[in-house]
Amino acid sequence: MKPFTTHQGIAAPLLRINVDTDAIIPSREMKTVGKRGLADGLFAGWRYSSPQGREPNPDFVLNQPQYRGATILLSGANFGCGSSREHAVWALAEYGMRCVIAPSFGSIFFNNCVRNGLLPVVLDEGTVQTLAEQVQAAPAGAQLQIDLRAKTVTAPNGSQHAFDLQDLHRTMLLEGLDPIGLTLRESDGIQDFIAQDRSQRPWVYAAPDPEGRTA
Repeated sequence: MKPFTTHQGIAAPLLRINVDTDAIIPSREMKTVGKRGLADGLFAGWRYSSPQGREPNPDFVLNQPQYRGATILLSGANFGCGSSREHAVWALAEYGMRCVIAPSFGSIFFNNCVRNGLLPVVLDEGTVQTLAEQVQAAPAGAQLQIDLRAKTVTAPNGSQHAFDLQDLHRTMLLEGLDPIGLTLRESDGIQDFIAQDRSQRPWVYAAPDPEGRTA
């Protein structure tokens, strides 16, 4: 997983409330159990003129030339609500999004973001609206800067906005660790515990067969 330390990029305003995971990646677009091949289906119901086609809807923000290459999404409250599908985060990440800024998030979606290297930033509605207004004038030149170590978002006008994030979530993102990676970081301690426990409770562990394999 790619670590997240600092990031500067174009921010696309999608200021809608209750953007659910079915809007982020409709079920008809979930044709794989892997993390690849989902970007084309991101926001498919809004991004394309018809459900069956791939003709871009010119009114949708990500189809507008000034937001080409956007890596930050500004949105409304309760972003990522609805079903728990992890594909929603995978689609955003594959598209190139590194951060979503919103007043609140669906709880499962928030955790899925952290586990997949996508930074969810909670800022109040007024601040999100102000950031959107600042970037809309000239998105490529009015980029946002995000510093996860300092937990700040720097606006195009230089003002800084602090956000909060649990220490565990911050560590996972800074070090690029998913839950498995976080566990493996403690592998030495785990092996020490197993060795000690095996010596104290050998009957718990299956005996190896004559070729040394665990029965």
